[in-house]
Amino acid sequence: MQAKQLANLQKRYRNILTRGAKELPAIPLKTTGKRGKLAKSDAHNLLERLQRHEASVLRFTKEPSVSFTNNRAERDLRMSKVKQKVSGGFRSEDYAKAYCRISSYLQTMANKGYTPLIAVQLALAGKFDT
Repeated sequence: MQAKQLANLQKRYRNILTRGAKELPAIPLKTTGKRGKLAKSDAHNLLERLQRHEASVLRFTKEPSVSFTNNRAERDLRMSKVKQKVSGGFRSEDYAKAYCRISSYLQTMANKGYTPLIAVQLALAGKFDT
């Protein structure tokens, strides 16, 4: 991205946060005699994090190696959690490890453009990676 585009994107990002801050209800004043931090809403906490970590949120615009989201790790774990819930858990740690190994292999091959059926055929033929 060019510097002008980056500056425009950053300006738009800050504008969105400013508009969001105006939409939030005011934080109630702390009552006397109460100790500790005042609890804020989830929306207030999110707004503060987005403001504080602006550089990290927009890092994907400056560094092409940074992906737009970091949800890949979550997506990779989601199916094993679904499997665990559906089957009531893995019968042993060995089965859990085998499931993760197979799932990881299929995901890697999918990233390389292979369908699961072709990936399994390659594995059975002893050609794990072409």
